[in-house]
Amino acid sequence: MGNSKFLDSLNKDQYKSLVKQLWDIQNHKCFICEKEIDLEINNVNVDHIKPLVNGGKDDVTNFGLTHEHCDKSKKDADLVVAKKLAKLDEIIQKAEENKQTPSLKHVLSAFGGSKFNFKFKIENGLIKYAFSDIGDDTIRTAEVFVDVLSGEQTCFIRVPIEYIYHDEFINPGGINSSISLLIKEFHKPNPQLHLSLARICDGKIMIFDGQHKAVAQLMLGVRELVIRLFVNPDVDRLIETNTNAGSKLKQIAFDKSIVRQLHDVLYAERIRKYQKDHFLDEDNLSFSEDNLVNYFKGEKCKVYVINSQKNGITRSSDNKLGSFINFEGRGNALPLSYSTFEKTFLSTFVNAKTILKTPINYRVEEGMNPRVLEREQLINLCNIIAEELLIGRFDDEIGTYKIENNISSGKGDFIPDEHLIAYRLFKEEIMYNWIKYLELLIKNHFVYSGEMYDDENLFMQKIPDALWENIRTFICNLRDLPIWKDRSMASTVFGGKQNYDFWSTVFKTAKAPDGSQLLVKPINVAEMIRKVNN
Repeated sequence: MGNSKFLDSLNKDQYKSLVKQLWDIQNHKCFICEKEIDLEINNVNVDHIKPLVNGGKDDVTNFGLTHEHCDKSKKDADLVVAKKLAKLDEIIQKAEENKQTPSLKHVLSAFGGSKFNFKFKIENGLIKYAFSDIGDDTIRTAEVFVDVLSGEQTCFIRVPIEYIYHDEFINPGGINSSISLLIKEFHKPNPQLHLSLARICDGKIMIFDGQHKAVAQLMLGVRELVIRLFVNPDVDRLIETNTNAGSKLKQIAFDKSIVRQLHDVLYAERIRKYQKDHFLDEDNLSFSEDNLVNYFKGEKCKVYVINSQKNGITRSSDNKLGSFINFEGRGNALPLSYSTFEKTFLSTFVNAKTILKTPINYRVEEGMNPRVLEREQLINLCNIIAEELLIGRFDDEIGTYKIENNISSGKGDFIPDEHLIAYRLFKEEIMYNWIKYLELLIKNHFVYSGEMYDDENLFMQKIPDALWENIRTFICNLRDLPIWKDRSMASTVFGGKQNYDFWSTVFKTAKAPDGSQLLVKPINVAEMIRKVNN
């Protein structure tokens, strides 16, 4: 490595001896990834553990031995932080391999957390508790504060991680790239300014806010977290407050997809409350969405109904398109952001104004319940889109970063045509317009069939097999249009962000607004459902 007078002063044999010394000290493992190093097989580097610019010493006590690849790809100059980030990457990768969204739950599991229930009692304004399950029988006390405005009871306590769980009910979100910044900040060491918030539920301490701060501390070796604990809280109030913090108040980094999940929870809670207030059994769903909206006037029940449906479609394990949606709002690996999916697909096919007057359990046994039918059929549409445009075509190792720049600069030979086609078709302004043509295709089918249909809720009625076949053919023919793999347009048509109207004009006229020819001919739905023999 450079900038080390100590290393530069060593001859070949001395350097080799230093490598062997560090190798033995580290038990033959890489300082960063902690996996085995074989000195006869692996390329290795010697690097400062604490950077010289941060006051690290230029001597043997401050050197670590790493795989050459780990050292070159490390995410921080400080090897201690780089090791923590590598460990976090390992936890995240394992969760994703199991088709789960990485969260505080997975980090707690990796470090031996989330094992025991919290035993406590409240007496004379104090909470009394002990951690006997880990051999600590000391009885501790803390003052219970009552919030003047909300009446909620809270206290501030230090809790071993064995007693901490992730609250997936109130906060179903995962962790994102901001974690690395928190780890670096806490390692400096700069103090944590805001505590994580938790509640007691079924005897467990559940963190529902501040999971990123909790994860950062766990990664840096903290085994007890100081938290603000809510005792016997109004869960609906906490959910609403947490949701508002991420939407109206912008206090925390919730993306739209997480807000949808929280609304899904709130909708389910409204159903349970309606049943309780009307003395109905849990399995009695003889009331309608309209009944709920009218009963909970002044609340956002209408929004909860619609967002619950959107969440049920997007987050379904049966939805193959979900694997290609970036729910965190950042990153360059996936072709479709949740925001784009919301503005194009969901906004087109899930009518935000439709509140059904039929019972929630209407025609469920026949498989003709409007909401269930809509959800199942839209998931099927997502699967067709994924199968024909993305699966086996879009390579997340290539991702979306500077695709057009690489092509226009002559560096895009590594990008296959199939990947380029998929990337371009899922640009928001393009996807919005071809989704509208899909909508037109479906409406035309019902019109020409002579059947009565609901043009505002297309997927609440049964889509016949012939129409599904036409939908798939349309998507395949759209994919095969020459424009999507035309690399000469990388610096012009695809080089900058065009608006919706630009691509509406292209699809309607085959020309750009400036008159330049982009398609052979305008897109015609009737022609686009004709199968082409290759």
